[in-house]
Amino acid sequence: MANVDSESRDLLVTEVDYEIDPGPMNIQFDSSDPRSKRPFYIEPTNIVNVNDTIQRISDHASALNKRIHYYSRLTAPADKALIAPDHVVPAPEECYVYSPLGSAYKLQCYTEGYGKNTSLVTIFMIWNTMMGTSILSIPWGIKQAGFTTGICVILLMGLLTLYCCYRVVKSRSMIPSLDTTTWEYPDVCRYYFGTFGQWSSLLFSLVSLIGAMIVYWVLMSNFLFNTGEFIFNFIHHINDTDYVLSTNDSNPVICPNAKSGGHPDNSSVIIFYGNGTGVEQFEKWWNKSKTVPFYLIALLLPLLNFKSPSFFSKFNILGTVSVLYLIFLVTLKAIQLGFHLEFHWFIPTEFFVSEIRFEFPQLTGVLTLAFFIHNCIITLLKNNKNQENNVRDLSIAYMLVTLTYLYIGILVFASFPSPPLSKDCIEQNFLDNFPSSDILSFIARIFLLFQMMTVYPLLGYLARVQLLGHIFGDIYPSIFHVLVLNLIIVGAGVIMACFYPNIGGIIRYSGAACGLAFVFIYPSLIYIISLYQEDRLTWPKLTFHTFIIILGLANLVAQFFM
Repeated sequence: MANVDSESRDLLVTEVDYEIDPGPMNIQFDSSDPRSKRPFYIEPTNIVNVNDTIQRISDHASALNKRIHYYSRLTAPADKALIAPDHVVPAPEECYVYSPLGSAYKLQCYTEGYGKNTSLVTIFMIWNTMMGTSILSIPWGIKQAGFTTGICVILLMGLLTLYCCYRVVKSRSMIPSLDTTTWEYPDVCRYYFGTFGQWSSLLFSLVSLIGAMIVYWVLMSNFLFNTGEFIFNFIHHINDTDYVLSTNDSNPVICPNAKSGGHPDNSSVIIFYGNGTGVEQFEKWWNKSKTVPFYLIALLLPLLNFKSPSFFSKFNILGTVSVLYLIFLVTLKAIQLGFHLEFHWFIPTEFFVSEIRFEFPQLTGVLTLAFFIHNCIITLLKNNKNQENNVRDLSIAYMLVTLTYLYIGILVFASFPSPPLSKDCIEQNFLDNFPSSDILSFIARIFLLFQMMTVYPLLGYLARVQLLGHIFGDIYPSIFHVLVLNLIIVGAGVIMACFYPNIGGIIRYSGAACGLAFVFIYPSLIYIISLYQEDRLTWPKLTFHTFIIILGLANLVAQFFM
């Protein structure tokens, strides 16, 4: 028996020695090793293969993709008893990583088993991926929570989501018995929770995706409407600030929902003056809630049916440009308007909100999505050249994201001119507080509109990969399946743009829902289970991580009472 054990140990040592220095994604490049290009499989929830040179995936590439899926279904990702041969594996340079918030990055080729991205590039990628549409609602969230409370909530949510993201990054290392080098977070969930973990992670990932696509549709309708209104008003010399409550200076700020008691209103302002026939016709056919959301269907529905999103991934730099321009816009407006602050801790006044408001869960819901990167953070960090710096780089990226949100939120709230306008006039999309005739805001809307029109097909493609790929085993089973899915997604966006155009509300509901699983429950519960299996679970750790789960549940429930 002892001899058998000794032989078994020898075999194990031989196997480890034979596969020297496995790098990220378990790709090895030892030229003396005949398996130096050993295949790998990555869950399509985070990685999809696209052809960078043409817009449609070739039949050969499609066949390779189906074969690698077939091999991956025959055994677990960590099981090396049956692996795909080299000729069915896509090249590493054909892999892209997508975020539910709308960013896509090409994975660099690996040499000597290591990624090429420096820590600086990794930090920027994480920052850029998290910078989504939520940034437009941060000032509104601070107004809902109160200025002082809002700042504290942003800082605390940044720390809490960073810790939960850290737990996600470390989750694979808590499984020492298996090779988890190629695993993504859904693999970890499947290991601990079985099929339920796999499908529940898919469900909540789709919630975040579809929620982001609905927000995009509402915002694109808004930006398209304001762009058309700017052009029409410019041609006909109409001053739109004459018809809404606004400041009377060279840098007007408006309160578009003053007549509705501060509640969002998606109707268009009807202007009557002189011979108003042309204006009335324009308002009839260019209405924010009744016509513009439908015009977008003709523009975007055909783009959603493309087999490959490679063309649109070329425009991801626009996301960075848009955020940088928003920072410039907010800074310039703050200089022009100055700061308008008064501190009233519990009782609001005519022009100022109290510092502590019980509506602060609305901000926590928005921030859950604003700080959400947990389902693709493992993929982003795999390409980091220095893997030992992953935690440090992740922390720096979260710090920069938190500072960006604080900068935008504080400057917009503090510079909002009160009096004559009340702080309650701050809109869920702070660009709505600037008239359509404002040149700088017009440029911001154009940037964001074009950027969202290029990102929207990427989000639709990722939703297709996740849903159709899991159900049918093929991301493009037929044009009928794809068209039905796209019509459902587009229909949801149109309905929301017409009847509930509140991006703050949509963001906080979808953020709290998907964050419940990916941010609060899964990371904490997996850590508790792993410690329990290793007999290292202590009462303080159990209490702390149970408290995190309770916070996630409370965050979701509170959204329905605000």
